[in-house]
Amino acid sequence: MSFKHFWRVKPLSHFAWANDLAGAWVFYTVLPPLPFIHPGFQRIARFAPLIGVAIGVIQGGLWLLLAHMGWTKEPLALLCIVVGIWITGGLHLDGLMDTADGLAAGENRYLEAMQDSRVGASGVLALTMVLLIQLAALIKLDSFAPVAIPIATFWGRCAPLWAIGKFSYLHQNGSASFHKLHWKKWKEITPSFVILIILFILLQSIHIHTINHLYLKIATAIGIMPALIIPDLLGRKLRGHTGDSYGASVVLVETFMFLFLAILL
Repeated sequence: MSFKHFWRVKPLSHFAWANDLAGAWVFYTVLPPLPFIHPGFQRIARFAPLIGVAIGVIQGGLWLLLAHMGWTKEPLALLCIVVGIWITGGLHLDGLMDTADGLAAGENRYLEAMQDSRVGASGVLALTMVLLIQLAALIKLDSFAPVAIPIATFWGRCAPLWAIGKFSYLHQNGSASFHKLHWKKWKEITPSFVILIILFILLQSIHIHTINHLYLKIATAIGIMPALIIPDLLGRKLRGHTGDSYGASVVLVETFMFLFLAILL
C-alpha cells in the first residue's frame, strides 16, 4: 500500500453506518435525502432516535421563529403537530390506528385487523385522542415546548428498539421485518446513549428562568420508563410486534412524554 493511499480519507458513503444513517433519513422522513451518501436499509433503527431529535429540532425551531413573529401558543401547537405529521408522512400514526383496530378486533384477529387497509372506529378514536392530548400538552408547555418536543421525539424513537430486540416479528415478509433480521443486540442502542448524553449537555446550557435544571434532567431521564414499558405491554398483548406496533409505540411514548412534561414542568 502506497503512502498516498494510506492517508487517503474515505468518503462517508464507504462506511456502513453512514449508509444506514442516510437510509434512516429516507425511511423515517419525507425530506430530501442526505447528499453524497447512498442510503442503505439494514441497521437503520439504531439511528431512529437521532432522526427523532432532528424532527423535534425542526418543530421547535419553527415554534421559536413564529413565536418571535407574534404567533400565540394555540396556533403554534397545532402547526408543530401538523409539521411533525408531514415530515414523517404519517408513518407512525398509521401504525397507531392499525394497532388500535387490531387490539379492538380481539385476540384471534389481531393480525388480520391490523393488515386491513381500512381504518376502523377504534383507529379513528385512538388518533383523535392522541392528537388532542398532544395539542393540550403543547399549549400547556407554552415557551418550554421547543425544548420538550425534541425530548419527546427522542424517547418515542427509542421505544421500537426495545420492541425489536425483545420480541419476535409477527410478519416474516412484513415491510419492517429487516429491523429484526439485521439486529445486532446492544450495538443497536449505542447511538441512543450517545445522543442522550449530548441532550443532557445541551439541556444544561439552556437558561429558562421558570425551570429548574435538575427537574429538567430528571424529566428527561424518566423517558426511559415509557420507552420500555409501552412497547413491552404491546408486545405481550400481541405476542410479538409488527411495523404497525412499532409505530404505535413511537406515538404513545411521544404523547406520554408531552403530557408528563406538561404536568411536571
